[in-house]
Amino acid sequence: MKTNHKILLILIILCVCVTGDQATKAIAKQHLADVPTISMLGGTVMLRYSENVGAFLSLGARLPETARVWIFIVFNSLVLAGTLIFTLKMHSLSVWGVIAGALIVSGGFSNLIDRLFHNGAVVDFLNIGIGKVRTGIFNLADVAIVVGIGLLLIEAWQREETHNINVASPNEKKR
Repeated sequence: MKTNHKILLILIILCVCVTGDQATKAIAKQHLADVPTISMLGGTVMLRYSENVGAFLSLGARLPETARVWIFIVFNSLVLAGTLIFTLKMHSLSVWGVIAGALIVSGGFSNLIDRLFHNGAVVDFLNIGIGKVRTGIFNLADVAIVVGIGLLLIEAWQREETHNINVASPNEKKR
């Protein structure tokens, strides 16, 4: 994929994901912050406002503020920059690999915006599950990150499968 096409695709995904995530967080803050949990679809989807100063499932929320700044803002920014550079420079990435990288960067960037403008906290408001089997509370940026990681894993698996087929083929011809 040409670099110009990659940049355009990444920018489109970045704009759509960040705008959508920030809009849903603003709506959640306005309409869910002071109300009890809203249950939908028989309790499968629950809307509950939360501000998370930690990472996934509030990991690291009890760390000192200075440590959280270094981990969740500084280190996270470096990882996002590295992911973006990797996505742009890796010429062998398929379109799906570029989409995966863009989703990870978009979700991470949107959560970083929250941390920078909401005293180190990320707005979360979604919870799904059945009965007592439930996810943690999350947001659309988290969904983008998870989908991006899933797509990257599929991309890596397909590369491995293709590599194994290509390596095995010459040996099979000798038989």
